[in-house]
Amino acid sequence: MRLVVPLQGVVQGRGGLVLGSLLPCALFYVLQLYLKRKNRSSPSSSATSVSELPAGIPRTPSRGLLSSKTSTGPAPISSRAASVAGPSDSPYYVGFKKCREDPYHPASNPNGVMQLGLAENQLSLDLLRDWLAEILKDLALDGEEGNLSVSGLATYQPFDGLIELKMAVAGFMSHVMQGSVSFNPSRIILTAGATPAIETLSFCLADPGDAFLVPSPYYPGFDRDIKWRTGIDLIPAPCRSTDNFSLNIATLERAYNQAKKRGIKVRAVLVSNPSNPVGNLLNRETLYDLLDFAMAKNIHLISDEVYAGSIHGNEEFVSIAEVLQTQDFDRSRVHIIYGLSKDLSVPGFRVGVIYSFNEHVLSAASKFARFSSISVPSQRLLVSMLADSKFITRYVGQNKKRLQKMYALFVDALKQLGVDCVKSTGGFYCWADMSKFIRPYSEKGELELWAKLLNVAKINITPGSSCHCIEPGWFRCCFTTLSEDDIPVVIERMMIVINNHNDYH
Repeated sequence: MRLVVPLQGVVQGRGGLVLGSLLPCALFYVLQLYLKRKNRSSPSSSATSVSELPAGIPRTPSRGLLSSKTSTGPAPISSRAASVAGPSDSPYYVGFKKCREDPYHPASNPNGVMQLGLAENQLSLDLLRDWLAEILKDLALDGEEGNLSVSGLATYQPFDGLIELKMAVAGFMSHVMQGSVSFNPSRIILTAGATPAIETLSFCLADPGDAFLVPSPYYPGFDRDIKWRTGIDLIPAPCRSTDNFSLNIATLERAYNQAKKRGIKVRAVLVSNPSNPVGNLLNRETLYDLLDFAMAKNIHLISDEVYAGSIHGNEEFVSIAEVLQTQDFDRSRVHIIYGLSKDLSVPGFRVGVIYSFNEHVLSAASKFARFSSISVPSQRLLVSMLADSKFITRYVGQNKKRLQKMYALFVDALKQLGVDCVKSTGGFYCWADMSKFIRPYSEKGELELWAKLLNVAKINITPGSSCHCIEPGWFRCCFTTLSEDDIPVVIERMMIVINNHNDYH
């Protein structure tokens, strides 16, 4: 103050108020520059504490130094994510990975892995291709209204599905089930595939720690689709080859009582009709028994009917919805899972269906559908496809004939190897008995044969243990991913492995 104030007075007296204000600021700025240069030139300046620095001089700590002091390893993720993040050791998924890495093609990769583990129907893709080529050729987006207008494709729509598609899907379900039952579009919730459909329904019916009873062998994907995020457990109710793996209520009763003794709350029975992986159907009497069982235990009944229109045998398919029309059952506990991936062969469109008679479930599922909505362009295109009755009739008829033919060819070819299959009526697969080729007769022997088929023969099939089958030596073989010319290749590859495997043991 002794330096600044006198000078300020002198300057104000001679040069005016402006210079008198600027000079003190300039001197203070020079002083700051001097101190900064002194700190940079001093070897110990980096160790000077913040309290030792003049006021107004900011200090920024070293970013690297700060990082090394606070970092203790990677940031943790949730236990939910950690439980599923690692690679799966299930043969079901190991086989898929092998196929993706080295896919078979008769011309470009004849030594690749042949996919018989994926239930995908490629037999009728030409019918879909022709329809799509025709409709897309004349597609115009210049209208303001209508299914394929810009406003109809690009704007927000109901998360649980367009009412037009719900009506079309209800009509298609009735058509493939041979008109035996009609479906109400208001009871339909649409999701992005049958996987989110079964998961969403599971969220509605049970809490973490609760369980569903599932007759086994069952579809391996249920362990992923239901258990991963919901925290719901699945309790297998084992069926046996002596009964053609058919469901009986005594099996469910035993599984239910065992769960009850362990303190587990069973909230539902989940059945597949046609069954996956066996391919047999549930008859009316069994469906009546299932409804009685669900009512007696005060639990729900879930019927997975995604293969309802993919019947290649002579037996009649009966939907649980049809049985409900014949007698006075409590409908509020009955729910159907459906989709277009199997019966219409469009898994890439991702269309799943929850059909429920329970108003509370429908209300909750319509809100959960926000997290698994189908893209609007896909919905609009499918509305047009399903509305084309001439195409749908032609597709359903020809697809059934192709399924019947390929099933017969493939089962007959397996007989050449001495492999018998359970008599199947529906689905894209056969349930093959290779138990006489495994040594030892155990899950270990089954997996050894599976590994050789995958790694030596380069054929991906699903071992029964992945389906919770209690009898070793059974395998699910999907035949709809093959062409007729592929069948001899499959048999030749399997023959080499089976012969060598028997010689080895």
